Amino acid sequence: MAPPKRQPVREEDLEGFRMLRPLQTLLAQLHGVGCDRDKAGNRDFFMDHYMVLLLLAMFNPICRSVHGLCQASSLGKVRRTLGVPRVSLGSFSEAGGVFDADAIKPLLASLACKVQLRKDAPGLAAFRDSLTAVDGTFFRDLPRVVQALWTDDDPPAFKAHVQDEILKGVAVDALVTDGRASEKRVLESRLQPGRLYVADQGYQKYALMQAILDADSSFIIRIAPTAVQRLVQDRPLTEAARAAGVRSDRIVWLGSRGRDQALRRPLRVREVEVTEMTAKRLRARRKGLQPGDRLWIVTDRFDLDADLVALLYRQRWSIEIFFRMFKHLLGCSHLLSHQANGIQLQVYAAMLACLLIVLYTGRKPNRRTLEMVAWYLTGWASDAELRAHLDKLPPQA
Repeated sequence: MAPPKRQPVREEDLEGFRMLRPLQTLLAQLHGVGCDRDKAGNRDFFMDHYMVLLLLAMFNPICRSVHGLCQASSLGKVRRTLGVPRVSLGSFSEAGGVFDADAIKPLLASLACKVQLRKDAPGLAAFRDSLTAVDGTFFRDLPRVVQALWTDDDPPAFKAHVQDEILKGVAVDALVTDGRASEKRVLESRLQPGRLYVADQGYQKYALMQAILDADSSFIIRIAPTAVQRLVQDRPLTEAARAAGVRSDRIVWLGSRGRDQALRRPLRVREVEVTEMTAKRLRARRKGLQPGDRLWIVTDRFDLDADLVALLYRQRWSIEIFFRMFKHLLGCSHLLSHQANGIQLQVYAAMLACLLIVLYTGRKPNRRTLEMVAWYLTGWASDAELRAHLDKLPPQA
């Protein structure tokens, strides 16, 4: 049976222009990036045009392919409103390797500074910009790429290593690597001072914990129950800690004496019982955990109450919201480039899109919000219906 014929993209099918207009001035800073190679001076497709088209794809499910975007660039409304030229398949494909993805970082930082802090998590405002969830996600829906890369000599897939500012609900850093890259090593290479990193058990590595301390940051990391703990002191629990599910609070040396010497100081380990809400937020059942099971959480912060540490760890679920938005709402499970730099550009474009959505809605995004924005961008929800939904949400600040 022949595949269905691809339908042409029409002007009336495209949405999201109002979100992109405020970003055009910011993207104009990228206009000269990658022009060093243009000795003849005849380039008419620039980095700001490329990023605008990537963002257009994320706000319009109808044109999430290279062919669809090239066709969209031929529409008068797109060229007039977004200022992009008509682009060929060859020029678009080449752009993924020409424009340096690192040029996007200052723009991301500039937009992230405009996002206000959440107020729906009492007791966390003191951490402001420091509370950072870290995790990685695979690009699995890549049949052509994965088929080409699943060999003994090449990396098996791609992985995005993301840092998410929990109290803003936005990703602030991401790095695309091959699928075999160690999440722990990537984080160690991108540590920043003044952060409180929150991570799952995949980041259990004593050398990484010491590197975080050496970078003048702190951490809250889940560790395996089999981790060797040499007791230094048992700390008493408050009623608030017991109510939060904390079952023990101890100061320990991690690692076997004489073998695991990466850590140069004792740490605090809390044993926390998995509740129904914890299981839901931490996606614990997917990892074989049930309500009543125990988690072991280690931190270097001796000044924090045990119940507050448990609360901070539970906030790690916010990065899953970004992954859902990133892959499903913005369509990034389908790559528009097969070059590492091009994939990094698409990831950064998705981060810009997430920042725009948060700034546009002015609300803490949740699953229902993502769905409503998707209905709005595809023309099925009106301005009034989107606003009615947003008015029901707690304010971002």
